[in-house]
Amino acid sequence: MSMTSEQAAIELRIDWEHAGTRHCNRQYFEKINFWRDILPGTLAQKLPASDGDWVSESFAPGELVAPWSERNIHRLKRSALKLTRRHGPPIQLFRGRHYPRYIAAGSADIFPGNVQPLRILALDDDAVTIDLNHPLSRMPLTVAARIDQRLGATGEHGGRCIDLVTELFDAGAGLEILHEPGSTDYFTADAFTRMDPRADAQFYSKARLVQHIDSTAIANISALYERLLRPGMRVLDLMSSWVSHLPDSLTDLQVSGLGMNAEELAQNSRLGERVVQDLNTRPGLPFPDGGFDAVICSVSVEYLVEPVTVLRELARVLKPGAPAIITFSDRWFPTKAIAVWNDLHPFERVALVQEYFRAAGAFGSMATETIRGYPRPGDDKYVSQLHHSDPVFAVWGRAAG
Repeated sequence: MSMTSEQAAIELRIDWEHAGTRHCNRQYFEKINFWRDILPGTLAQKLPASDGDWVSESFAPGELVAPWSERNIHRLKRSALKLTRRHGPPIQLFRGRHYPRYIAAGSADIFPGNVQPLRILALDDDAVTIDLNHPLSRMPLTVAARIDQRLGATGEHGGRCIDLVTELFDAGAGLEILHEPGSTDYFTADAFTRMDPRADAQFYSKARLVQHIDSTAIANISALYERLLRPGMRVLDLMSSWVSHLPDSLTDLQVSGLGMNAEELAQNSRLGERVVQDLNTRPGLPFPDGGFDAVICSVSVEYLVEPVTVLRELARVLKPGAPAIITFSDRWFPTKAIAVWNDLHPFERVALVQEYFRAAGAFGSMATETIRGYPRPGDDKYVSQLHHSDPVFAVWGRAAG
């Protein structure tokens, strides 16, 4: 027996808040089947009947993920953990950080190969306390979806169904939660070391006039900047290069660029002012107090060895209430990225950047956004190797008065 069902490309988003920070997780699905694939609550009825508008529904804590339970907190002997790697040094544990559950396989009903995250709550010489609760188990969640393109009807003969919200949770949504101050060990002794200790001036001496992320990811970053910036603003493009990823719609921005390579900055037509400076040797900014309406920093934050000092400087040069917007992806120069960056889950890097803002002590109105799942452009040189566009992760806050 067969039947027909409608297919569509949709975008799904989950909005939630924790400790005053607003979070948004977005995922694009190129082809879903309204008959077979799973949407929560009434969205399964609302979305097929919609016409490109967002439809949404709110859910209480524990409705979309298992509710928080004390039974998911376990104290284990260190000797029970599997911290050796087939290649490379043993896994090093830090309080507050997330690790794949397979390190505790054989304990707490965890099976070998389980890559779902657990969180280290506490550790000492003999024992480790782990949390198996989902990070969003205590959060009210709002789920919204919109149809991007209707793909027509198809003959239906059964097949695998996709639980769309679960797909987003499994990708890591929730790991960006910033826990209580001091509860996560990000600033360890070697956290900001790098594989290549040479001066950055040597590494960046040659201009790299190439895009470091694909054009869809660039468009998603530009759309975010378009939402947060306003015409006529004076903007600092921090760690700038030959492109700024600013939206074409905002043509009258007054943009100052600070970067590492004079030739790259000279090629950037959006810049009205150009400053060559290595923030890893001179984190102080050569600008007066309160002179900027916004700061953007695109796909570069992973190279900063004194990020908190730089964030304090950003707060100084921003007007009260002005945003500092940091965006990044999952591509970087591995020898120049800080060690802790390489060790973290992609969503957990969002938590790290939030910790920079918190430690700077000069920002409020914090927000984050993650964007994943868009198809890679057909003309991208990596399209034969990578189907999806480079993900976008964003963290922003507003300078305190």
